[in-house]
Amino acid sequence: MSKLSNRIIVLLVIIFAVLCFTASTTDAERNIGACIRNCAQCTKMFGTYFMGQKCVDFCVKYKGKLIPDCEDEYSIRPFLQEAENDY
Repeated sequence: MSKLSNRIIVLLVIIFAVLCFTASTTDAERNIGACIRNCAQCTKMFGTYFMGQKCVDFCVKYKGKLIPDCEDEYSIRPFLQEAENDY
């Protein structure tokens, strides 16, 4: 093989690697965005019973791998708290 064909192959491998890396980054960003939006929705639904900041911190820490669902108790259980007695 000539030097030109070797360079073309190397260039194609580099382009392929960059495209694969870029695609996985955008998926993680989408998951984090969906996770944060769900945290905001749960905060609206449950008010003071839901720890929204803890939920967002969880989303960022785990890069949106586990997205909370406001209708699924098991997915939001770590972020629920009992109301404080005001009387």
